[in-house]
Amino acid sequence: MEVEQLSEIDKIKQTLLMMRSELRQAVQTKKDILDPVHPAHRMGLCNLIHYLALRSHDVRQLQNRLHNMGLSSLSSAESHIYAQLGAVLQMLDVAEQENEPVFDMHSAALDIEKKSKKLFGSHHTGSIPYIMVTFESEYADDYDKVKQLLSNGMRIARINCAHDDEITWTKMVSNVKKAASETGLECKIYMDIAGPKIRTMFLGANKKSEKIALGEGQCLVLAEKNAAINSDFPVVGCTVPGIISKLTTGKKVFFDDGLIACTVDKVEKDIAILRIDRVSTKKPFLKKEKGINFPGTQLAISPLTDFDKKNLSFICRQADLVGYSFVNSVEDIQSLQELLARGEKKAAIVLKIETKEAFESLPKLIIQAMKDEVFGVMIARGDLAVEVGFERLSEVQDEILWICEAAHVPVIWATQVLESLNHVGLATRAEITDAVHGAMAECVMINKVSHVMDVLKTLRDILERSGEHQYKKRYMFRPLHIAKQFFQS
Repeated sequence: MEVEQLSEIDKIKQTLLMMRSELRQAVQTKKDILDPVHPAHRMGLCNLIHYLALRSHDVRQLQNRLHNMGLSSLSSAESHIYAQLGAVLQMLDVAEQENEPVFDMHSAALDIEKKSKKLFGSHHTGSIPYIMVTFESEYADDYDKVKQLLSNGMRIARINCAHDDEITWTKMVSNVKKAASETGLECKIYMDIAGPKIRTMFLGANKKSEKIALGEGQCLVLAEKNAAINSDFPVVGCTVPGIISKLTTGKKVFFDDGLIACTVDKVEKDIAILRIDRVSTKKPFLKKEKGINFPGTQLAISPLTDFDKKNLSFICRQADLVGYSFVNSVEDIQSLQELLARGEKKAAIVLKIETKEAFESLPKLIIQAMKDEVFGVMIARGDLAVEVGFERLSEVQDEILWICEAAHVPVIWATQVLESLNHVGLATRAEITDAVHGAMAECVMINKVSHVMDVLKTLRDILERSGEHQYKKRYMFRPLHIAKQFFQS
């Protein structure tokens, strides 16, 4: 029995040593990407490479063996994976001399906290994430509401440049700065550049209609604005030209946040025939100005429009953070970095991950963003859910969290947080659980609408409670009242 146990330990030692060697080699093979990044990110990038090298293998059997021996199973070590392997080896009486500095659990946590403070400002209460609030147009003329939001926990004010204008944005910024001055509470200004608006418009016989009735199994035509159309099917146009030519048979097209799902049956020049597979709404209508998603289709559209470029001067003067919508490639980031570098004040870029292409390219996008000292990532779950499939969203958002933690990049958890509470005053059970999950990010964003103050207070309460139980995805064993009660009874 003792011989068998020693043999098992020796096998684990050998596996861990081979794994550490492979992680070291991975950094050597990627040395060319280390030098261009900002010095503040060099160790974080090394850790990201280590983590990706580890996750390129199936280590589940090893994790079970380590756990069975009472050792770390590596499952909560994204931010310091190389040091964690070393810690396990030390417990097995194996010591290796290391030349390069690496993050351990403590220094990794400090580094992520430091980068979060640079991006979001001085932390407010305990270990809960920062809270970002999306502004309504009315906040431009409602100073008391802005001050109330700040007093109740808002630390980042989000202004969406797809709406309103510079006059309104200026009033919003002024109200935030005045409230911050009066309360002594810091509040960063975050501005989303609009990006390309891929929206529905009606053409042909439906041109003057307010809505089109649709049903499963029915067909509709998706066409370019000036297409010659002769069809008995309803005709829908797209506000962004040139997309039809990118479509191919069998690809999916979604309308209105995924409520209407279609498949491309046929493409002819500047029109495409779509078959409606699903209509997930009690009111089976499609209206104008609804979003269109083309998951799996390479659209090759720049996320920076002329409208966005025009607004960048204002954003650089007023904002601390700039949200980059529909970013997909390294080139997309380079374009914005170059434009921002021309401004007097450079806002920190937040990469909004909302397409399948961006998700699959996330490590490359992060490495390009690392050329700046300060940046962040937003999990923009609205479009992302449609793009990757609703059934995959939970898996995908977790993978984004893990990769960003490995790279020491602050994350914003966004879209539909406590949505029902915001709209009707009562959250669903699932939304409460979702909000708790958001505690693994450095910042949680809530949308505008009716009950924003109730959402803010409820979210703070949820995050404060869950923050005592976990850090990232590592669960913390604070004393449980139910356990104390059991032994007192």
